[in-house]
Amino acid sequence: MDAGALLDRYERMDVIRRTEKAAHDLFLQGLVKGTTHLAAGQEAIAVGASAALRPDDYVFATYRGHHHALARGATPEECLAELMSRATGLCGAKGGSMHLTKAATGMLGSYAIVGSHLPMAVGAAWSARLRGTEQLVVAFFGDGATNIGAFHESLNLAAVWRLPVLFVCENNLYMEYTPIADVTAVPRPAADRAPAHGIPGEVVDGNDVVAVEEAVGRLARRARAGEGPAVLEAETYRHFGHSRADPAAYRPAEEVERWLKHDPLDLARGHLAELGVGAETVAEADERARAVVERAVEAAKAAPPPDPREALTDVWADGGAAWRT
Repeated sequence: MDAGALLDRYERMDVIRRTEKAAHDLFLQGLVKGTTHLAAGQEAIAVGASAALRPDDYVFATYRGHHHALARGATPEECLAELMSRATGLCGAKGGSMHLTKAATGMLGSYAIVGSHLPMAVGAAWSARLRGTEQLVVAFFGDGATNIGAFHESLNLAAVWRLPVLFVCENNLYMEYTPIADVTAVPRPAADRAPAHGIPGEVVDGNDVVAVEEAVGRLARRARAGEGPAVLEAETYRHFGHSRADPAAYRPAEEVERWLKHDPLDLARGHLAELGVGAETVAEADERARAVVERAVEAAKAAPPPDPREALTDVWADGGAAWRT
């Protein structure tokens, strides 16, 4: 990856990190409705993967999905306004933090039920196959979903039909509050189980945006060539607790310290330095990211609440809500 491309990836991650920090601060100010599940620390997975995809590819994410929505084209203002239940929100204040969706850019939703979106991703991949579009579908999920039946059902059917779908596990070591290693028989909960379904499983440093983009790009080319699905397990770590109600006191201090030293933004800065990009250039990118998020916060705060008359729109694909038999 050349310096210009890497600087672009860095700035995108920086915008996501600052947007998550803004969501955290707005929550503490009482301006965010409901809880949030922040993805600070996991930005490299979303940015690296998205950079390796085509604009018309499909992405499915979990309730911890702000970073994926932003990586696939949602703006910080749209996301923060949605969290604040404003009319200008990404879903018009109907989705909130856990359901960020922007179908126009291929972001086909964030899903609160663990593992529920994996069969949907398989269906979307089947749709792409039927239509002959060579689109790829990427389903992001947490390590806890690997112990859900839908994970295995989805891998099996995708393998049987050799569908163009990539299953990306964001392994941040904890399924909510429980260490995944304590309740799983294999050390790599996603990658180690892929061979049972006859598909390849790989592990990547999920905090290294360069490594993530390379791995997703390679597996995407494989899937588009008709070679079927794959599992990519991206090792990462969330900087906050499971949700805003969780102080994450169960995580050992030395573990937290070790992972914070392996921060995605720091790794990207190191790569940039190796490519000869100076600190001043990186600081300019930081300033651009800061300004974007600062403007987004102010715009979201100033946005109006949703019109109650809009509550029953968009229930059906035609935009209406009339009962059907």
